[in-house]
Amino acid sequence: MGVQTDFDSIGLFDARRVAFFDSIAHLRPRLHRYCARMTGSTLDGEDVVQEALFEAYQKLGTFDDGRKLDPWLFRIAHNRCIDFLRRKNARMEAEAEAAAPDWTPASDPPGRGVERAVERLVIHLPPKERACVLLKDIFDYSLEEIADLVESTVGGVKAALNRGRAKLAALPDSPLPAPAPQAPELLRLYVERFNRRDWEGVRELASADARLRVADCFSGRLADSPYFIEYDRPIIPWRMALAAIDGETAIIILRDDGETPTPYAAIRIGVAGEKISHIVDYIKCPWIVQTAQSIEMAKI
Repeated sequence: MGVQTDFDSIGLFDARRVAFFDSIAHLRPRLHRYCARMTGSTLDGEDVVQEALFEAYQKLGTFDDGRKLDPWLFRIAHNRCIDFLRRKNARMEAEAEAAAPDWTPASDPPGRGVERAVERLVIHLPPKERACVLLKDIFDYSLEEIADLVESTVGGVKAALNRGRAKLAALPDSPLPAPAPQAPELLRLYVERFNRRDWEGVRELASADARLRVADCFSGRLADSPYFIEYDRPIIPWRMALAAIDGETAIIILRDDGETPTPYAAIRIGVAGEKISHIVDYIKCPWIVQTAQSIEMAKI
């Protein structure tokens, strides 16, 4: 499930927007890691980051240069995550959790050796507890900074941390592995034709009004873009493969310039009826592959 975007018709991003993205490149993997764990999806997490950065760019004129940039961006991203979760009907769960007692006995915070376990299991927590545990135990923000980010008080953050840590301690140690993807025939054809560089054949799979978004670069109609021309350049030999990324069927972009093809980034493809309705290409976001908790290649 992708987030709703406000920039579907922008087309090629202007130089100032691209420069802004470049200036915060060092923060992008951390922002994505947070949003991926908040949304429970590696790909949805990057979509939320894209939305947050679009909003941040629009608000640059109001940013106080005396403040740190990363908490400001994290707060925007956090609010976008909450919006996303509400659109997934998480509101009732959050309200029910808010009615629960405000305090439970604290457990010790996890050490760095179990960070990955916390990240795997944190999706089982309600949004506020999820955010507080991630921001404190994974991203090492202070209680005061977290209170500002989640629009709470230090006492509220402490209570959320206590509840969240206690619940995590009671969960199973290891989640079930993601199943191998069962790819629709349309995606199999997409991968096969792409790897043959049959661009006309690939375009035939898409509807006339199919949308394309290339992260940090373009958003608009596929028909108005030079999308496949970019992949036809001989600089890097790209290949595609079907895979499950954290259990979600997607397409993995492989760099094929070494001894074996190496996962580099990902593409999400939406299907309506018997045609591709939208493509979201994350080739400029290689951290997606690094953040994913599981990638299982499909057999075609």
